[in-house]
Amino acid sequence: MMDLTTKYLGLDLRSPLVASASPLTGKLDTLRQLEDAGAGAVVLPSLFEEQIVHDEFEIQKVLGTGLDISAEAGGYFPHLELEDSGPDSQLRLISEAKKALDVPVIASLNGATQGGWVNYACLMEEAGADALELNVYFVPTDPSVSGVEVEDRYVNLVESVRERVEVPLAVKIGPYFSSVAHMAARLVDAGAEALVLFNRFLYPDISLETLQVEPRLQLSSEAELRLPLRWIAILRGQVAADFAASSGAHSGHDAAKLLLAGADIVMFASTLLKNGPGHLATIRDELLKWAELGEYESVDQLRGSMSQSHCPNPDDFGRANYMKALASYSSSLP
Repeated sequence: MMDLTTKYLGLDLRSPLVASASPLTGKLDTLRQLEDAGAGAVVLPSLFEEQIVHDEFEIQKVLGTGLDISAEAGGYFPHLELEDSGPDSQLRLISEAKKALDVPVIASLNGATQGGWVNYACLMEEAGADALELNVYFVPTDPSVSGVEVEDRYVNLVESVRERVEVPLAVKIGPYFSSVAHMAARLVDAGAEALVLFNRFLYPDISLETLQVEPRLQLSSEAELRLPLRWIAILRGQVAADFAASSGAHSGHDAAKLLLAGADIVMFASTLLKNGPGHLATIRDELLKWAELGEYESVDQLRGSMSQSHCPNPDDFGRANYMKALASYSSSLP
């Protein structure tokens, strides 16, 4: 049987199969189920700075109602226990997960301001997180903001967090850079030990019934796997970082492909939401069965053996793949 142990962010993992941030990782009972099913690590749901600010504003608005009527009005308000206000519930989950689980606990942060990124990262480290995943979700909509400014914003926030925390940092980014490889190298130079490829930007929809812009969450499909597979294969050996494959992995065979491309770990969310946390054991068994047929003995032997620098035709990850795909489709037409 193949040895599944691996390393990610300097942490020892019993498996490269990781439960990424989702509602399943937000509760202790399902976290335990994921660990029992073979998860090598868990990523807790992201702490969103805007939600914290909104909650605190609403609390202050309630507490301040009527204070302008009389200077004595403030004395009539009862004392409120605000255990779940601000980031407290998220920080408590980190602390409780660390006590309940034997696998590494990675905290996820989605900030909105430079100060927020740094402040909440420090709080998560203090709560006991083994590592931090900076979940960068920034949509530049101002035409006056250049691509260089956008990239600098990413780099500056990583540098700022790196200066204040000691735990390992992973950065989760989208694929929409003019040069993904250059951006990856800049983030690593700024202090990221790992890159999570890729963040799934969730797109709004328009309701024809209400004529309102509505959020529309759609779980990933296996077709999305090819984007992280390509870029991990290209970056493996060129950028000195760990790589986490995110988006599109649904099976043990998907995990095998991503490990062959060069991923250190493979993250799962959508398929676990569809099939339950115990499905991770099925994914693990499928990966082991495939590895046995290929006579692979360890993840180290498997990892990156089909990356761009090791595959027989490196250009298959570049322009040649585009041309071959079009040719193969044309030849199948009647």
